Amino acid sequence: MIDHFYLLLLILTSYLLGSVPTSIIIGKIVRGIDIRDYGSGNAGGTNVFRVLGLKPALFVIFVDVFKGWFPASVLARIFFETQSIPDLGVVQILCGFSAVLGHTYTIFSRFKGGKGVGTLGGVMIALFPSVFLFCLVIAIATIVLTGYVSLASIISSCSLPILLILLPPFLGLSPAPLSIIIFSLLVPWFIIFTHRTNIQQLRNGKENQFKKAMIFKKEKINEK
Repeated sequence: MIDHFYLLLLILTSYLLGSVPTSIIIGKIVRGIDIRDYGSGNAGGTNVFRVLGLKPALFVIFVDVFKGWFPASVLARIFFETQSIPDLGVVQILCGFSAVLGHTYTIFSRFKGGKGVGTLGGVMIALFPSVFLFCLVIAIATIVLTGYVSLASIISSCSLPILLILLPPFLGLSPAPLSIIIFSLLVPWFIIFTHRTNIQQLRNGKENQFKKAMIFKKEKINEK
């Protein structure tokens, strides 16, 4: 019974840590606004960049990533022996995903937070750092080629389980535990769910485009 109590306490702590509304706090500090009332209305790093600029956005992204990494990498390991689940990977997943849910449905702002990409990225760094780098490259390439951050998030998350299965033998690493592989299969569904509005906007041609990142885009020259 005590073991179950510690597990619940660990999950709750991870959720509360993930719930810290970084972008909303920065919006209040930097400009005295609720970031959800501007730009895309999303409480995430991309919208902070769009509304407040690069430096506030970098700070928000760093903290959001940390919110996912710390519970999965540190809290789960420290308190692993105090709870009842014998698989460390499962405990890391529970802690990390609790933080992601906290970020997406923050208790401190009427359960309206970000889309969970940055915090989920922190969880990925904790669980499979080598695969995360490849997912990051895919995301960056998608943004550079299309300008759509939402599309980059979806494509990179869908590539996660494929890379997790194919890369370890290629890199000479040990295969990922079954619990981690199952979690990686669920990640794309969560990202697609949180980006369902963006998907509709992409289909309608109304999705916000990060044009500054499209370095290969040719500028149109107006002919007189």
